[in-house]
Amino acid sequence: MAKRSAPEVNAGSMADIAFLLLIFFLVTTTIEKDSGINRKLPPMEESEEDVIIKQKNIFTILINGRDELLVEDERMEIKNLRKAAAEFLDNNGDGSCSYCKGKRDPSSSDNPDKAVISLKNQRETSYAAYIAVQNEVVAAYNELRNRRALEIGPQRGFPGMDFIKMQDNYKDARWIGNKEKLKEVIDQIKEEIPQKFSEVIE
Repeated sequence: MAKRSAPEVNAGSMADIAFLLLIFFLVTTTIEKDSGINRKLPPMEESEEDVIIKQKNIFTILINGRDELLVEDERMEIKNLRKAAAEFLDNNGDGSCSYCKGKRDPSSSDNPDKAVISLKNQRETSYAAYIAVQNEVVAAYNELRNRRALEIGPQRGFPGMDFIKMQDNYKDARWIGNKEKLKEVIDQIKEEIPQKFSEVIE
């Protein structure tokens, strides 16, 4: 009796199938990308004159190579930075800010428009400490902007909506509301409490 040979599997098209699967996964896979820190550079000014800023309007933060924080020449824990920065921005030293609720300390910032937060960090500073400080400073700005949004929101037709919610709604295509009016409120708050943030690496 003759031996029957085992049937062979035709693997000629396996390479084509593997290639098609590879293309499918490359096309359908989404690759996450780091967004980084959102910062808007100030516009170029034609004037060559130096801008003079009073020392009391500058809130200096220094992070050394050991990730220690020095705020206004005094050591501070990062958990206290947000409150200190918000108090500095909201001080209203010259009394020109009608919506500020600060202590009106004459040795601190005049108003939020003139206040500048200056961050200096050494090259040995860890990235985690740098980002943590950035987060606290931005949170201080957002805290004041949220409070202002809750104050003027009801008058402008946006009751119970803080600044973060206003920005989210403005970007959301599904939100049904007057986006032009909302944009005006957002721009007003940004103008009243501008984010003036200076960074230096030593």
